[in-house]
Amino acid sequence: MKVRVPVVCLLCLAPFALQAGVEEKQTIQKTLPAAQRLEVDDIWGSIRVSGYDGNEVRMTATETIRADSPSKLADAKRDVKLDVSQKDGTVRFYVDGPFRDHCKDGSHGAHWDGNLGYEPKYDFEIKVPRHIAYELRTVNEGGIHVEGVSGDFEVHNVNGSIEMRNVAGSGTARTVNGPVTVVFSANPKAASTFASINGAIDLGFQPELSADFRIKTFNGGVFTDFDMTSLPMRLVSNEGSAGHQRFKSDAYTSTRVGHGGPGIQIDGFNGEIRIHHAK
Repeated sequence: MKVRVPVVCLLCLAPFALQAGVEEKQTIQKTLPAAQRLEVDDIWGSIRVSGYDGNEVRMTATETIRADSPSKLADAKRDVKLDVSQKDGTVRFYVDGPFRDHCKDGSHGAHWDGNLGYEPKYDFEIKVPRHIAYELRTVNEGGIHVEGVSGDFEVHNVNGSIEMRNVAGSGTARTVNGPVTVVFSANPKAASTFASINGAIDLGFQPELSADFRIKTFNGGVFTDFDMTSLPMRLVSNEGSAGHQRFKSDAYTSTRVGHGGPGIQIDGFNGEIRIHHAK
């Protein structure tokens, strides 16, 4: 069944430059018992998740704090923390600090105006049971990489890439200013979405794929080595007056592979879209 996640409020991080200052690093390691779901909510840094044949969630995070001055470094060490929790079958790693917004709907976003005088970066390396479902988020200075995990997924990045290989499950992989690459070891069984603004989208499926695609791009071509059949244009509105009707279609091209099946939506803007046999 597809993973359902709460809507996350708008995340707006303005770019800024720290003055020449100080930097401090430390390594954080945690091992937690078996779980059905993993959540990682980062702000700066990369996330790497790999599946293995064990039952524990094993996390190593490299924390790097860059600050304008020793006093700002002390502020960061006081105010910023990595929250680690496990509840109702979900293991959660959450980077918290004064840059977080706690929205009325219970979701969490972030803001940044550059006035704190420090930047906390967390690079995650996490080993998980292969079947686990996962939600991964980061914003700056890091890509998201997943290898060998078969659970359903929600993966979001800004200013970075998404790369998922030897994965199964269904879900969403979306980024801004980066490419999306997903190679499936087993084809999605439920509706899935893949999107990028300013980046290519490259999707590899198993040869027995049967699915209904909705594809949209602005500046970029679409390439595939699957046989595709065009589907009727989807109507999104029906307006009429005085005995006349007016229909409006959406901007997607609809095609079918095989006998059809789960809906797979691909939304590109500046970048090519490739749909091919997994290698």
